[in-house]
Amino acid sequence: MKPKLRHWQYQAPATRSHSSEIKQRIRQYLKRKVMKSSSPPYQHVCQVGDPGLRSKASPVDPVEICSPQVQKVIRTLIKVMRKLDCNGLSVPQIGVPLQVTALEFTECMLHENPLNAREIKGLAPFPLKIFVNPSVRILDSRTAAFVEGCESISGFSVCVPRYHSVEISGLKERGESVSWQTSGWPACIIQHEMDHLNGVLYIDKMDSNPLNNFGE
Repeated sequence: MKPKLRHWQYQAPATRSHSSEIKQRIRQYLKRKVMKSSSPPYQHVCQVGDPGLRSKASPVDPVEICSPQVQKVIRTLIKVMRKLDCNGLSVPQIGVPLQVTALEFTECMLHENPLNAREIKGLAPFPLKIFVNPSVRILDSRTAAFVEGCESISGFSVCVPRYHSVEISGLKERGESVSWQTSGWPACIIQHEMDHLNGVLYIDKMDSNPLNNFGE
């Protein structure tokens, strides 16, 4: 085989200022594409294997809810949840061991599901809800197993039995008392997020039948 000729173009050696510029661009690239936030609350979701996901979160002192530190955590939680377009997210997932969770199911999310799935899961949109120091009371002990995903176990879905109807109570993002009774899919989301606050992942409760569990 006849070798192909390659034409080389002479390049002058990089000057000191040019070299510094290249290094600066590399640092900016790494910061933007590779490096994560150095301290919580993170702008990303912690993945399975992170010890923080297996620790029980601590309650927030009600006096501190309106503090800049806690408010920053709540804002970051909402931002990350919406960036990932998920139904719920808890603060331990962004690296902060506090009992705070966010829930949201928009009209857009509703219409992404076929009509039969909406009926089976009891899907209905609800606005953003923040719960600080939440607790859950079971209203209907019947269970149903829906396919769930989790941003902390990216790429997998499993069937998880959940109670049909629950009531969640706690404090809002500004400290006011709040409670919500719901059933179906919203109740499933609540139980999933409450598990995160207790250091539990959905794989701990997944259906034992392997045929019901699969990757995304």
